[in-house]
Amino acid sequence: MTDRGATGEDDAPDGEGPDEVPDEEGLTYADAGVDIDASEAATAALVGAVEGVSGDYAGLLDIGDRYLALATDGVGTKLLVAEALSDYSTVGIDCIAMNVNDLAAAGVTPVAFVDYLAVDEPDERFAEQVGRGLRAGCEAADIELVAGETAVMPEVVTGLDLAGTCAGLATDEDLFPGEAEAGDALVGVPSSGIHSNGLTLARQASTREHSYTDPFPVETYGTPNCSRVDEGETPRIGDVLLEPTRIYTYLLDPLREAGAHAAAHVTGGGWTNLTRLGDFRYVVDDPFDADPIFDFVQAEGGVDDEEMHRTFNMGTGFVAALAPEDAEQVVAATDGRVIGRVEDADGDEATVEIRGLTLS
Repeated sequence: MTDRGATGEDDAPDGEGPDEVPDEEGLTYADAGVDIDASEAATAALVGAVEGVSGDYAGLLDIGDRYLALATDGVGTKLLVAEALSDYSTVGIDCIAMNVNDLAAAGVTPVAFVDYLAVDEPDERFAEQVGRGLRAGCEAADIELVAGETAVMPEVVTGLDLAGTCAGLATDEDLFPGEAEAGDALVGVPSSGIHSNGLTLARQASTREHSYTDPFPVETYGTPNCSRVDEGETPRIGDVLLEPTRIYTYLLDPLREAGAHAAAHVTGGGWTNLTRLGDFRYVVDDPFDADPIFDFVQAEGGVDDEEMHRTFNMGTGFVAALAPEDAEQVVAATDGRVIGRVEDADGDEATVEIRGLTLS
């Protein structure tokens, strides 16, 4: 699930630290205000109450010779970091990415996007910034922005909220089967940073002793990925948190040609997303290194390793399962690499083993 349920009231609008910070030594996502288990239970209740709806990455509708696929998502509390820096220029990219990546995980080609912007009061400058990001995201994903809605709701929204729906098309041959097979190789692709999940936890950790406008402490944690500043410049903490989510639609053709069995977009729930590929044991023994922003969040928030891997992508944003003999074909055509393998489960429950952890 995405980080859409938090109100973000823990951040002061000017980018200073949160009004109240828990006294515990180590933060968890639940402490920060987002209980993943409760969120999953609520989602399951919603899915169960609406007949014909599944909890997959994309909703598929058979329209004859192909499927119409739909995905909807938002940017979550990442918007509060944008508000603190008075810069919404990249959150539109995030909104596009969160939707098209979910379609890509199902093997669907995204074709069109509709945005929904809710504001407490109209602001031409911020609207233009959001629009600029949406346009950049659509160009990167090669889709059309066909329509949109701007709603002014001062009694419902504080600041702004941004979400959208993406439509895609796929034939039976295009779609990934959706389940891994024992013996499969896992091909992972690096992330660009935190992306758009777990920001409620990341914000609270980052602002315990710092503000968003402070320089990122590169001397302690290393130089983070941040395309928002020129090379050689030290980014602000907020700039690093706002690094746009990567768009993974370019993986579709290589994965289809290699006969990928299933794929996972590593978003909310972190590495437990791999368990959506079937009841197997996923052994990840060569993940991509985590960007310094993750080390910063973990250290500043006192977050333990398991919580980090259950909340964030930790350096790998997309994972596909396919036969080992086909994996190198994908590696050669993309920036991915083999990061692990799929094995028969030890019991009835799917597990993910990574960096000495066992997640389920």
